[in-house]
Amino acid sequence: MIETPDKLSRQELAWEFVALFDELGTDQINEVLAKNVPLETLEFFASYANSYGEDRDLSKQTANELPNLLLLGYLLRVLEERLITDNESYDA
Repeated sequence: MIETPDKLSRQELAWEFVALFDELGTDQINEVLAKNVPLETLEFFASYANSYGEDRDLSKQTANELPNLLLLGYLLRVLEERLITDNESYDA
């Protein structure tokens, strides 16, 4: 569990999460995904991002990064929910 030294705002939590996630290697990221994201959710994000990118005529690079952004948002929400459950003092 991540310890929250005082109350963190959602923005502070998000920045801390992104900084930590950025330091992970591929194997570690795969482990985080396997433990926290159902396969159906991963498939949905890939499909939705592809459809969204095509509908809005996004560049290939931008469209390719959409599933990663969806995953980060999903993982951040999972973290928030766990902190709220595990730590009553979390400032949600």
